[in-house]
Amino acid sequence: MAFSSYIGGNTRRGGGWAQSLLPTRSASPNPKSRHPRKSRKRTAIRDFIFANFFTIGLSLSLIFFFIVIYRYGIPKPFTSFRNRNAHARPLKIRKPNYRKPPGLDDRDILSGAAVDLTTKDLYDKIKFLDVNGGPWTQGWKVSYKGNEWNSEKLKIFVVPHSHNDPGWKLTVEEYYDRQSRHILDTIVETLSKDVRRKFIWEEMSYLERWWRDASEIKRESFINLVMNGQLEIVGGGWVMNDEANSHYFAIIEQMIEGNMWLNETIGVVPKNSWAIDPFGYSSTMAYLLRRMGFENMLIQRTHYELKKELALHKNLEYIWRQSWDAEETTDIFVHMMPFYSYDIPHTCGPEPAVCCQFDFARMHGFSYERCPWGEHPVEIDQENVKERALKLLDQYRKKSTLYRTSTLLVPLGDDFRYVSIDEAEAQFRNYQLLFDYINSNPSLNAEAKFGTLEDYFRTLREEADTVNYSLPGEIGSGQIGGFPSLSGDFFTYADRQQDYWSGYYVSRPFFKAVDRVLEQTLRAAEVMMAFLLGYCQRASCEKLPTGFSYKLTAARRNLALFQHHDGVTGTARDHVVEDYGTRMHTSLQDLQIFMSKAIEVLLGIRHEKSDQNPSQFEPAQVRSKYDVQPVHRGISAREGSAQSVVLFNPLGQTRDEVVMVIVNRPDVTVLDSNWTCVKSQISPELQHDKSKMFTGRHRIHWKASVPAMGLQIYYIANGFVGCEKAKPARVKIFSKSNDLPCPTPYTCSKLEGDTAEIRNQHQTLTFNVNLGLLQKISHNDGSQNVVGEEIGIYSSSGSGAYLFKPIGDAKPITQAGGQLVISEGSLMQEVYSYPKTAWDQNPISHSTRIYNGDNTIQELLIEKEYHVELLGDDFDDTELIVRYKTDIDNKRIFYSDLNGFQMTRRETYDKIPLQGNYYPMPSLAFMQGSNGQRFSVHTRQSLGVASLKNGWLEIMLDRRLVRDDGRGLGQGVMDNRPMNVIFHIIVESNISSASNPVLNPRPLSPSLFSHCVGAHLNYPLHAFIAKKPQEVSVQPPPRSFSPLAANLPCDLHIVSFKVPRPLKYSQQPSEDPRSVLILQRRHWDSSYCRRGRAQCLRFADEPINLFSMFKELAVSNARATSLNLLHEDTEMLGYREQFGDVAQEGHVLMTPMEIQAYKLDLRPHQ
Repeated sequence: MAFSSYIGGNTRRGGGWAQSLLPTRSASPNPKSRHPRKSRKRTAIRDFIFANFFTIGLSLSLIFFFIVIYRYGIPKPFTSFRNRNAHARPLKIRKPNYRKPPGLDDRDILSGAAVDLTTKDLYDKIKFLDVNGGPWTQGWKVSYKGNEWNSEKLKIFVVPHSHNDPGWKLTVEEYYDRQSRHILDTIVETLSKDVRRKFIWEEMSYLERWWRDASEIKRESFINLVMNGQLEIVGGGWVMNDEANSHYFAIIEQMIEGNMWLNETIGVVPKNSWAIDPFGYSSTMAYLLRRMGFENMLIQRTHYELKKELALHKNLEYIWRQSWDAEETTDIFVHMMPFYSYDIPHTCGPEPAVCCQFDFARMHGFSYERCPWGEHPVEIDQENVKERALKLLDQYRKKSTLYRTSTLLVPLGDDFRYVSIDEAEAQFRNYQLLFDYINSNPSLNAEAKFGTLEDYFRTLREEADTVNYSLPGEIGSGQIGGFPSLSGDFFTYADRQQDYWSGYYVSRPFFKAVDRVLEQTLRAAEVMMAFLLGYCQRASCEKLPTGFSYKLTAARRNLALFQHHDGVTGTARDHVVEDYGTRMHTSLQDLQIFMSKAIEVLLGIRHEKSDQNPSQFEPAQVRSKYDVQPVHRGISAREGSAQSVVLFNPLGQTRDEVVMVIVNRPDVTVLDSNWTCVKSQISPELQHDKSKMFTGRHRIHWKASVPAMGLQIYYIANGFVGCEKAKPARVKIFSKSNDLPCPTPYTCSKLEGDTAEIRNQHQTLTFNVNLGLLQKISHNDGSQNVVGEEIGIYSSSGSGAYLFKPIGDAKPITQAGGQLVISEGSLMQEVYSYPKTAWDQNPISHSTRIYNGDNTIQELLIEKEYHVELLGDDFDDTELIVRYKTDIDNKRIFYSDLNGFQMTRRETYDKIPLQGNYYPMPSLAFMQGSNGQRFSVHTRQSLGVASLKNGWLEIMLDRRLVRDDGRGLGQGVMDNRPMNVIFHIIVESNISSASNPVLNPRPLSPSLFSHCVGAHLNYPLHAFIAKKPQEVSVQPPPRSFSPLAANLPCDLHIVSFKVPRPLKYSQQPSEDPRSVLILQRRHWDSSYCRRGRAQCLRFADEPINLFSMFKELAVSNARATSLNLLHEDTEMLGYREQFGDVAQEGHVLMTPMEIQAYKLDLRPHQ
């Protein structure tokens, strides 16, 4: 939402977004390594003339000419682009020239993109002095000569829009009832009056809701407006998603949900993205949009200093290229808006006091705020039209000088605008009079009209096709000439002074965690749905999946809704957060009920029962309310009985993993599906309660093995003869008050000394007993790493939901004399710390665990679980962090992920404040020293991360803030909930020469082992427990479900396996595939390969065959598709040629980093 200016705000949050920090480097210093500029329509002629002019002889020139023709083809005439139908214009793409050095496999050759600009280089260059620029406060006094448009007329497209947040100050339903439905009604009515009027709309969540209420006449009018080009759907996702906290799985989901509904309902597919309000921008979003068939993007909220730097060099429009992309296959054109906000005062030109006079909804008689600069809009008439039009044109011309072309984009809108016919008529009527005056005076060399994004981008591309705007030596792109190429991301955003929007990386962390639980639960349920329908041979077995389809759609949409840039960000009002949370909680319950029934069918326990039959199973963890932590269901196995535990593995590789459930009594045994004894351990369950640390229940651990995407049953039995009972852990206690009783049946001892240790065969962890904090890690090869765990709190009086504005550094809060409980067992060892702090109600307690499990990933990691309760007045205006003060010599350079998809390089700068050096951490951050040693922290929820001193990695856990931070929300963040944050920490040493992070400006990739750790944390096993015990004397036959013919390669990840429209499964035409498989090939740093390869026998260097991927399932009708499932022209998506050939042979061969989608049909083998 826009924030109208420094001296008054009509709606929301400040304006310009933050620039992402340090991504990747640009062109190689070695000129030979620069990729040649791709040919364009004018290039062959220009090069031919150039060659004849400078070459020695005619023969060499002719040879060169024929080589160019042979290599690039015959250029098309200049007019071909201009004459195409506006709605059928294909994206111009030149096939990239793929070069793979001999003897190297794909994972070793991500050499990186050659580009003109990187955000790291921009950050290095900018001084961040915040110089006052006059009327354009964050820029300079813009001027022009007047002859700039003599040869190319200024073409102005004014684009009316209304930004509709699906939840912020009001819930999505409240906004719909009060504003959004009226806005859509208004658009249909006012655009229908005059074909010159245009509009764009972005959020499908509101459009779908309006469509349900709209009459047939209104629906038909809407479709007509879309089809004749007056109304363009831009983006077309369910929401305009956040780009800092959202995981790429959820981004793809919300785009599919919106784009597919739009295509099925109205028959259009968007190709221009409009993202004016996310608080910073991720290069992951650019990649996903490109692979969905989008051609152009528009962004707004980037760091104001970065906007200024780009504007000075006319680089606000550029080609965004992924940092790893040496072949230009990910290029997408971007328009960055230049000014503070997207409201009308900050979009017509550099002087908001002037632009505000042309926001005609601020005239008397309307409810909007008057112009804070004192000069207000007036009705346009024949008396004032000349003066008003020239004043407006002056702003247009000034804005145009910030860009290279003579095609200008001027958005005309704000939050929830055009809510009434009178308001819309005021804008359309007055602007049309201004346009008529400008257009009727040829001496002005300008043409102004209403337009859509498509109108603007089409005209810009036509101009760029005929006029060369390229700078000497510019790399640019083969897609569109005249613009620089850029790689990197745009975090952390600052809109003014030192107001950095890094607070929202952590605001409402409880719901950020629920978001990820809903994601992995939805993904798992989709997989089960796909298998249920795939193995189904008759209509009766479709009842369960098709009967659930409505709730499945609701779950997809509730997840999609929360990806809104005021949802997962934690920046909505309390009752709106409650609405989001309740929706997610409802969907979680629905999905778990479906999964509990689906496992019965897949295991052969349930046969063709209707959806109404209750399940025999229930999830091992249940939530009683939308805002509470899940509680483990305790298993009570009486003598002579056993209770089934079913584990579902959602990954494409077999999992050997130490698992845990809660039991109410300790004298139990674990059995596998063959009723064979399994070694197990029990340890006391602990809780965040100083007076009652032991709950009286027990955790039982055992090593489980679950097939890829399959199910495995285990039994928790009491009184099973011939099996050893679970072995109790040894318990050690440190407590100054000596008031911790020893729980039954454990043997307890008093912890002596200042340090304590837990160890497995790979590592020993040393703790400071008095503070209860991890000190160091000792490895089995004799090496050591200082960790120096510290828990601290920032005090802040200026922080709010968006902003992080600390007062000084964080202060440690732990004092000597806390309580420590150590549990040592054969499978799991744990140090639980309830530290002493200055408060009676402790804000944190934490556990550190290591595991013993041969050939498990867990034996090589450290699990940290922090229980956080930032509750009560004592913690007002505080922000809680954990800091690891290691001996890694990282020079304050670290790497954090973008949306769980890729890593980017971060660097701490002294020239920007502490809060500007904080970055989003959706799933991973790591430091690497000059000796190649890495310290990595994986998280299962989005948080904020920094490296403020050499060797330090700091992660914010929660924040409690009394004040509003002046960005329109109108409240602080006080609705904290008790929650658990889990990290998986790994320390790795490379086995070959490592790149020096200081010298290497490119992002580094995680190791293969690190990828596996992240996958296990973010896609955990799903556990279900039988509601009723069974007699051990009656042993059912072994049951399991193992659908894959073989494990997938270790670097190949199934992003999604789903049936997009299960309700229409039987009715879909046979030629239209009904299932979708989305795959990602991960890139990994092979200098850290040993641990990862311990269990890895296959890599995705060679093709996998979709046709033989599944057991007892025939795959047919396979075809490649875009990530929004709507395009099958893979060349226009930028993929390599072989991607589209899958239908014939079923072979899938992917390059590292790529995500590819396939439509296919599944049927049981006959």
